[in-house]
Amino acid sequence: MKLFSLDPLGLFAALAFAALIFLFTGPFAPSFAALLLIFLISGGLVTRYGQDRKRELTLYEYERSWENVLANGSVPVICAIAYAYLPAALWAYVGSVSAVAADKFASELGVLGGQPYSLPYLRKVRFGTSGAMSVLGTFASWDGGILIGISSYFLFPGLDGWDVLIISCIGVAGSFIDTLFGILENKGFGNKSTTNLLCSVAGALLGLILLGH
Repeated sequence: MKLFSLDPLGLFAALAFAALIFLFTGPFAPSFAALLLIFLISGGLVTRYGQDRKRELTLYEYERSWENVLANGSVPVICAIAYAYLPAALWAYVGSVSAVAADKFASELGVLGGQPYSLPYLRKVRFGTSGAMSVLGTFASWDGGILIGISSYFLFPGLDGWDVLIISCIGVAGSFIDTLFGILENKGFGNKSTTNLLCSVAGALLGLILLGH
């Protein structure tokens, strides 16, 4: 079984990102790294969950490459580096991780049930279509956001229950933004990696705005 569902180059990229996090985040380095580790582990678990059904739909993609690591991890790592110069970047970091986690939960669990509908016209589409949403996928995205919110509560001082709710909502919003950019992806503008990257950017901006108090 591959570690964190990453191929060798993906694992190398993840380790390089971990090194940058430890280099720039000082005393909070273990907390920064732990939050990203929680995303990696939970992402691997939801990817494996329901794998037989995903294989039937030809949607099972367990081993992830360095491109996937860059798409999901670049913005959190940039936020971690910025934290050395701007402490408020912590909240951008938390927001970006919440967004990518929520999107991961939505895409991996949403295909297991419930009819997906494409945006903006709410037409029925096949499972796994970019730019589509389902009720199950939406609730699953909230689960991903809540996981990061609760984890952040224990990892970073100064957060309260209201902040946990905000972090979970940031995750759902980031996942929704990923879906919106998925519409452009279907039209030939960008690909899954660029869509994931924009999802994490949206989460970082929302985290900075809503949590940077």
